[in-house]
Amino acid sequence: MSGKKTMTLNLREHEMRVLEELSKRKDMSKTALLRQALRMYQVIEARLENGEKLFFEDERTKAKAEVMLL
Repeated sequence: MSGKKTMTLNLREHEMRVLEELSKRKDMSKTALLRQALRMYQVIEARLENGEKLFFEDERTKAKAEVMLL
């Protein structure tokens, strides 16, 4: 990946713990995990801007809950 830039990210202790736990669970570096989260957020934002909605569905009950982003 060319044109990389470095940044400093300030996280609360809880946020850093979550990042570290997810990184271990997914066997990904923290940087890779944050890049993936950024790409996911970008896709979600684009689809919401196109008038689509985002839902979670319980496989067992089929109950749906809409996810709202600010």
